[in-house]
This record gives sequence, structure tokens and C-alpha cells, in this order.
Amino acid sequence: MKLETAARDIVLRALKAYELDWTKIEYIGQSDSVTFKLETETAGKLLLRLHGERCSRAEILSELEWLRHLSGSAELVVPVGLPDSSGSYILETGNEAGSEAQQLNYVTLMRWVEGEHSAGNLQDEQLHAVGVMLAGMHEAGEQFVPSAEFTRPAWGADSFRKEWDKLEKHHEAMVPEAGWKLYQAAAARIPRELDAMTPDPGSYGLIHGDLHFGNVVFAEGQPRAIDFGRCGYGFYLYDLAAALLELSTEQRRSLIRGYSSIRALKPDYERKLECFFIMIMIGNYSHHISNPDELPGLREEQPYALAYLREYVNGASFLFRRIEPFVIA
Repeated sequence: MKLETAARDIVLRALKAYELDWTKIEYIGQSDSVTFKLETETAGKLLLRLHGERCSRAEILSELEWLRHLSGSAELVVPVGLPDSSGSYILETGNEAGSEAQQLNYVTLMRWVEGEHSAGNLQDEQLHAVGVMLAGMHEAGEQFVPSAEFTRPAWGADSFRKEWDKLEKHHEAMVPEAGWKLYQAAAARIPRELDAMTPDPGSYGLIHGDLHFGNVVFAEGQPRAIDFGRCGYGFYLYDLAAALLELSTEQRRSLIRGYSSIRALKPDYERKLECFFIMIMIGNYSHHISNPDELPGLREEQPYALAYLREYVNGASFLFRRIEPFVIA
């Protein structure tokens, strides 16, 4: 059974289990999960997710637990899980062994978060507000008391090594060998810098894990974070670096000002932030490099990526100054 057919059959069974009076089903996309937007007569707009093998049942339930905390105690607008008619927050797909549908193991239903993406023209006040929102999320992380069954992945040296191993196998499709030497030098430096960082309640806890601007929507000018599928444990600066990755120098300053208006940053934050910036950039390339459709775009980005890598390896600060593309002859 093909994945598309399996997803359709699972969605139809899930709609019955949730007893939804749906009027429209819209396919959104496939990444770590297959997602659909539902429109219903009485429950409004909803998000239906079909989960693959990456997350266990316990990890998915833990994500929903974390989101309930953010929505309740922290009063943030985030996707919140909804139970089925029996009170369960997660459905098992019940696929037969050996079927391709076995790739989809669980179903969750969530409230839809209203808002629009920025379309690339972010204003200073929007960026400031994103920084405030992210700081509020991290403040909530310090107050969160997880259940005994709570389990989420950690984003640090071990996860980076796995991402690096994948990129190393496929790097020839993206970057010439002379440029790859800069990647290697950066990959050797990152674990050393991570090991030198001391996790404490003020710097380390539950984070979004993937807070790029594709996972931020705006409603009435206010940002809302979506897609917490990678939420887990890590340094709060990891989240901040992910948000800065696609911004210009001045835009980064605006976001940092918003964040630091709620949570003070330590004097040595900039170098640590740059370490996470490079770590996430490499992780993103690792994620996309096995997709042939992504390769042309990855190659186009390399003069900019190599420029950042060169500054990082040389110990030069780069986040808040303009860096010219670096082209290898």
C-alpha cells in the first residue's frame, strides 16, 4: 500500500474516531509527520497529524503535555492537542505488519493556530515581538514540571554528530572539496565549544527546536509559534540562533532587543550564539541534502555559508556585521 493511499485511509478512520462534522480537508505537507487542515461545522479549524517512525508514542504525548503548559500557565497561543470521543489524545493507526502504511503509526488532532506568514518583509516591531515571544517561551520552560513519563530528544553535541555523519556522506553533491575543509574545521570546533557550556536552569531547558520563520505566524501583529514537532531539551540560545539564521544584520539586532527586554543575555552570549548558528546551518543542510530537488538551492547558498564558516573557524565575530560571500576558485 502506497503512503498516499495509507494516509487517506488513516485520515478517514481518524475522522470517525474524533466524531468530527468536517466540511473540508486540505493536505498541508509531509516532513516528520503528514499534516492536514480540517474545517468543521462546530469545532472550527483543526490540524490533523499522522506521525511516522521518528517519534515514539511517549514522545508525542510529551509534546502535547508541553504545549498544554505553554497554552495554560504561560498563556501563549500554540497548537493544543484534542482528545477523541474516548478521551485519548493519540490514536494508533493499527496498520498491518509489512505494509508501507506502517510508516504512519499514530494520529493526533490539534487546534489550528490562526495567523499568516510574514512573506519575507518583517518589520522591526514584528522582530522585536518574536524575540519577546521566544523569551516568554523560555521563561515558561523554567517553570515547567514534567510528568514522570515525559520524554523528549536533546539537541546538542550528540544530535549534531548524527547530522554531521549524514552530511559527510553526501557533501560532494553540495560543496567542492576545498570548501568542505571549512565544514570539517567547523565541525571539529562545535563539540568542543558545546562541551565548554554549562547547562543550568537559566540557560538550558525545553526549547521549540526549529524556530525558523516558516514556523511563526502573525495574527493582529503578534507572533505565534507553530510546529513543535522538534521540541526538546537544549540551550535556549539554540532557539534564538535558529530564529536569527535567515535575518539580516539589523533584523537580528531587533530580535535580540526584544528577547533581552524579557530575559537578560550574559556578556559572553554572542560567541555561543554563533556556535549554535553554525551548528543549525549545518544541521539544515544535513536534513535537506538527501533530497535531489533541494540540491540546486543548497549549492546556491554555499558562498554565504562558506563565508560564515570561515569567520567562525577563524574566531571572528560575524552575527552583527555584514559578511561578503566567499567564492572558492
